[in-house]
Amino acid sequence: MTRPIVEGFFDRTTSTLTYLVHAGAGTECVVIDPVLDFDLRSGRTGDSALRPVIEAIARQNLRLSFILETHVHADHVTGAQPLKTRVGGVHAIGRGVAAVGHHFGPLFDIEPGGFDRLLEDGECLSFGELSVEVIATPGHTPDSVSYRIGDALFVGDTIFMPDSGTARCDFPGGDARLLWRSIRRLLAHPPETRIFVCHDYQPGGRPLAFETSVGEERRANIHVRDEIGEDEFVSLRESRDKALPLPSLIIPSVQANLLAGRVPAFIKVPVDRL
Repeated sequence: MTRPIVEGFFDRTTSTLTYLVHAGAGTECVVIDPVLDFDLRSGRTGDSALRPVIEAIARQNLRLSFILETHVHADHVTGAQPLKTRVGGVHAIGRGVAAVGHHFGPLFDIEPGGFDRLLEDGECLSFGELSVEVIATPGHTPDSVSYRIGDALFVGDTIFMPDSGTARCDFPGGDARLLWRSIRRLLAHPPETRIFVCHDYQPGGRPLAFETSVGEERRANIHVRDEIGEDEFVSLRESRDKALPLPSLIIPSVQANLLAGRVPAFIKVPVDRL
């Protein structure tokens, strides 16, 4: 199986990983889950999270084919628009974004749109000698997708490193039972398949880690290792979700990300609605 080069860029403010995937210098590439700086107090945006990605593309003479979102993020604003302006690329997300818009659109008076391409489960995208397989993995959100490129799975907010478990399912349209089934679909890949997570919260202060494997997740993930069944997972996930606070950037993030990263001039704050 093809083994692509994967470069991870960590945004410490949001604990988000952005990935640059390619076959070597001078080839085509994709970027997965880019981050735009957003200061909640001032409303100012910035590009400090994007600059290292753009510099890596330029340094290696890469050509950006696709900017891929794993879902409508609630914890950071996508950096897709400034990245596309500076480097190019087709901006794509799962077709389930319409379901996210159904839940959140009326709250913010937003109709989702502006993406270059909406992706179907099982669809394949080619970039140079590599290709992307789109895998629908709903549960965290209705639009969640994962991407397989060669021996690498980019799983968004489905599973985290083994010591961090799995994604929450309490956002509108989330479903713990559906997440379980999506995760089992991912873990049906060969045990040596590499897994790259979208977030690392460094539990216990451990060093940053963002690459694991199907075999390691099946052996050691605290929420979905092999000996944990579906009902046990659903009970654990739903009880844990009740104690979680909302992400600090959920209000600007959802509004901008439903619009493919086009940040509105004014962010609406719904009162007593979330």
